[in-house]
Amino acid sequence: MKFFSRAQRATSVAALALALALAGCSAQSSSSTSETTSAATSSATSVVTSGTTAELAGSIAESTHFDADDLSWDAAKETTVSLADGSSAASGTNADAVSVDGNTVTITAGGTYRVSGTLGDGELVVAAGEEDVVRIILDNATVTSSSGSAVDIQSANEVLLFLDDGTTNTLSDAASYADTGTDAANAAIYSLADLTIAGTGTLGVNGNYQDGISTKDGLVLAAGNVTVKATDDGIKGKDYTVLLDGSYSVTAGGDGVKSTNDTETDRGWLLVAGGTLNVAAGDDGIKAATTLTISDGAATVSKSEEGLEAAHIAISGGTVNITSNDDGLNAAGGSTTSDAAAGDAQGAGEGAPQGGMGGGGMDTVGDFSLDISGGTVTVNAEGDGLDSNGNASISGGTVVVNGPSSDGNGALDVNGDLTVSGGTIAAAGSAGMVVTPSETSTQSGLQISFDSPVAAGTAVQITDSTGAVVATFVTAKQTSSIVFSSADIKAGEQYTVFTGGTADVEAGLATGSATGATEVTTATAGEYTTSGGPGMR
Repeated sequence: MKFFSRAQRATSVAALALALALAGCSAQSSSSTSETTSAATSSATSVVTSGTTAELAGSIAESTHFDADDLSWDAAKETTVSLADGSSAASGTNADAVSVDGNTVTITAGGTYRVSGTLGDGELVVAAGEEDVVRIILDNATVTSSSGSAVDIQSANEVLLFLDDGTTNTLSDAASYADTGTDAANAAIYSLADLTIAGTGTLGVNGNYQDGISTKDGLVLAAGNVTVKATDDGIKGKDYTVLLDGSYSVTAGGDGVKSTNDTETDRGWLLVAGGTLNVAAGDDGIKAATTLTISDGAATVSKSEEGLEAAHIAISGGTVNITSNDDGLNAAGGSTTSDAAAGDAQGAGEGAPQGGMGGGGMDTVGDFSLDISGGTVTVNAEGDGLDSNGNASISGGTVVVNGPSSDGNGALDVNGDLTVSGGTIAAAGSAGMVVTPSETSTQSGLQISFDSPVAAGTAVQITDSTGAVVATFVTAKQTSSIVFSSADIKAGEQYTVFTGGTADVEAGLATGSATGATEVTTATAGEYTTSGGPGMR
């Protein structure tokens, strides 16, 4: 299985997501004859069969276990599995591959299984061959277990959970498990094989013991309307976690959505390439062991300790909204916790260029990166807003940071270089730990310091030498400093800063007017002064 670079992965999955979106991401919810196959595959094939799109779709098929063919099957060969307490039964092509032992229903071979009905206290198990592909169509199915997982995938090559159009499905595990061994299941949906969730139906997952959805292999969320509530982690893949499309809402006591493989350099990555993801987490919101990429879609973390966390974070598109008790976007990792790794990181930092505002010299520059090249990113953080234990770059998009009021953290915290070459950034917060663009930046910016903190909800107007407003920023919390950069800011020119006037939003960047506003300070583009250094967090 070939692994692709961050840029290749983002582009590849985005192309496939587009193909699936155009196809409607719907297999054959109404098919009933042997001649009927997935409408999705027919449409998707017409999109991806020629030119660059086909090559890109092929690359994501190589990077993960999933491709559009997974959404195609012959309806006439489906096996029907009817769930009922004490009387579950199977009929159709692979009926002999379905065993029923009390309220435990086990699928032992590859094929397509349409599952409907209710198990008030039971379990759906997949124990197929290591080369088998198992498709499970959830067709108004409810499974609740009092002793373990609702769906326990013990063996298969890959498994597709397809949410049939117009259906409502619910999977709930036990609050305590009978088997708590090292490799035992611990999630409402637990898989030792590659897992895909697709379809346009609705799925509710209740992880009452620990996790909601967990796989020890790869996880692709291709579509679906899915709500996950979990005592610990919400959605967890190991080798990779990919969101292509659909609507996923996660409430978790631990991490929201994550990938966990930190032992292989080409694994442990997480990609949001479409769809809508809403996370409220007791710990980190969206987390990857290696690389976290957002190229499209909408990702909102409404509650978290750290919003996005990975060694390498790359945002090239989409809409990202983060609320965090600690860092908003945190490019860091466990590698710096050991003495040996710290030594390696120290070596990596030797001779590193100094940041324009304390970036670089005070802390080790590790092999971490935060890169924003597009999209819209909004952060409200009590810790650092954007934090990289290595370097950071902003080359496009719009970035709004409402950072901490406490001087112990900053809106921006970069141990190495913060390179700004494009886009628009407004980073507001305390004055004690201000980091500004480094000398490697090709786009100029302003460091604005206030003599006294500006109250939340205040409109801050930045005007050029002609009196024209070049930016309006409305504070979301008490603010003592703002770092602002955009293509409208010209190096060496002086700008005047006002508070008051009007703005067309309640918080963030806006259009507005300085009429009636009060002049509070001036700033010269490109002139930055040190008021504190970054802290490794």
